[in-house]
Amino acid sequence: MPEASVRRKNRRKALRSIVEGAVLLLLLAVMIQALFTFGTYKPYDEEAVELADPQEDTGFIALSYFGVDRDETPTLVSTARLKEHMDALHRSGYVTVTQQDILDYYQKGKQLPRKSLFLMFEDGRRDTAIFAQKVTEEYNYISTVLTYAGKFASKDAKFLMPDDLEALEEGSFCELGTNGYRLEYINVFDRYNRFLGNLDTLEYAHVRPYLGRNYNHYLMDYVRDEYGIPRESYGQMKRRIDFDYDEVERIYEEEMGALPGLYVLMHSNTGMFGENDKVSAVNQDRIFDLFDMNFNREGYALNTRESSLYDLTRMQPQAYWHANHLLMRIWDDTDMQMAWADGDLNRKSYWDELDGKAEFWKNEIYLTSEPKSVGTLRLRGSGSYKDVVVDTRLMGNKLGMQSVYVRADEEGKGGVCVKIENNELYVLDDGREICHENLDRLTGKEQVSVEEDDQAAQIAEKELELRYADTTGQAKEAASELAFLSSEEVAGVEDGAEEYVETISLNDPGDRQLHIAVQGNLLSVSVDGFYALQEKEIDSAQAGYVFIRSGWGGAAYSQRNLADDVYDGVFVDFEVTGSGEKEEALVLYDNKLHGLERVTHKCGKVWKTVVNWFIETF
Repeated sequence: MPEASVRRKNRRKALRSIVEGAVLLLLLAVMIQALFTFGTYKPYDEEAVELADPQEDTGFIALSYFGVDRDETPTLVSTARLKEHMDALHRSGYVTVTQQDILDYYQKGKQLPRKSLFLMFEDGRRDTAIFAQKVTEEYNYISTVLTYAGKFASKDAKFLMPDDLEALEEGSFCELGTNGYRLEYINVFDRYNRFLGNLDTLEYAHVRPYLGRNYNHYLMDYVRDEYGIPRESYGQMKRRIDFDYDEVERIYEEEMGALPGLYVLMHSNTGMFGENDKVSAVNQDRIFDLFDMNFNREGYALNTRESSLYDLTRMQPQAYWHANHLLMRIWDDTDMQMAWADGDLNRKSYWDELDGKAEFWKNEIYLTSEPKSVGTLRLRGSGSYKDVVVDTRLMGNKLGMQSVYVRADEEGKGGVCVKIENNELYVLDDGREICHENLDRLTGKEQVSVEEDDQAAQIAEKELELRYADTTGQAKEAASELAFLSSEEVAGVEDGAEEYVETISLNDPGDRQLHIAVQGNLLSVSVDGFYALQEKEIDSAQAGYVFIRSGWGGAAYSQRNLADDVYDGVFVDFEVTGSGEKEEALVLYDNKLHGLERVTHKCGKVWKTVVNWFIETF
């Protein structure tokens, strides 16, 4: 090979190595910046904050997150969402208080800041500590990290170990608490009323898709048989529950030197400390003896002097809550003034905000309803257009209402309303329903019969038996039954069997592409490309406004016993074109990303994927 060619090849290799090294160094710097804290928590300054009026007991709010990760999951809040929440609270004037502040508030009458926040992260997940602490440090927020003592022995890398907890305490942004010894379930039935007995967290996760609400947490009740009859005496129940508290005390004292003073009893919202009076009394005695305070309820954020130190309440923000959703819930509990999130004011300036609160973020509109009510936006300047085409992607959860009105009057009445509510499509013409379709059927989702779903549940339960069989004989029997179940043919919907209709849960995500076109006296509506109406004659003939609305979906099923009466409608890539009788069609509103903004958005997604991979890999 000629010498010049070799030199060129070596230069290219050197340049490539330099570029690769620079990229790795940049990623390393990003990871360090994203994961490590370098500051020190500074307690609030009484002279710099507004203290509560002695004549007005404003108490404190308590928020508790199940977990945090880089990206959102059905239960884990993303770091971006957590930052939205913390930023909204900080802008609204909230400062964090410590466990000692809470004790002094109840025991010594200490005056807290008017907007006091007590922040917790439950379940002791390692990813929560990694990703949450950097966010809380940015806002000088201290939090309490709760762990299960039983996890210490497992050495499970997903959970914080004693060394991790000591490091968190030394970092000054964390205090310690406990969720107890274990998270396990007793007296479990599936949704077909088959008795599954007692399950640990892994077993529970395996069959969770087939469970209803007929189960309980380990410390909440007697262990019972399939008929609801206790399988243990009072003495056995007490020894079982006492064992958990004894182990919590022993393990923390051995591993950490002391038992945390804060406890969160699992699960929440019982009569007091259990579902059964005798069980509750046993829990009460041990809680009062071991701990300084206990959070016993979930769903309501505010605690005042009328609350008990052992019956405190917390709100658990969910992964799908946008900033205004969190603020709306707190506002409803406290009646405090909030710094609502607006987002892009230029994009928002095209709309009149009539009900609820709206935030505009890139190509998305988050329209948050008021509690048990609606959120409403009216498109300015749209009232003179008769023929209108609307295209948008609806990404609010299935349980709830997202709607688009065209040809409506100034108050949002009359005209055409296209509404997706609780996974059903409704179309109204001047208030008269002209179409009602189940969206799964409309869009061709495969129908499952009750028999097929029942079979899937039984297969999952037999897989569980096989995996955790105590003896070879039990394993062989479970394997044989599993093979039979898997090969058995059952009737489907096409065979005339009853359709299984899935119960919509509170946090089931939605994603629908909606198209609406009104031309003259004809209306077309499609969802995900499937037409529900095509050139249907309608009565609404007048020009009118374009509105969008979001609304609470009513009392909801939630396996985790969550309750929420606020709803976030999510309208993505919202575009409206309109024309009058003598005018050509023009774009009235376009919320899509274009040009450099679109390229930047895509590059941001790619960069996030690269950083996530780097963090997970290294």
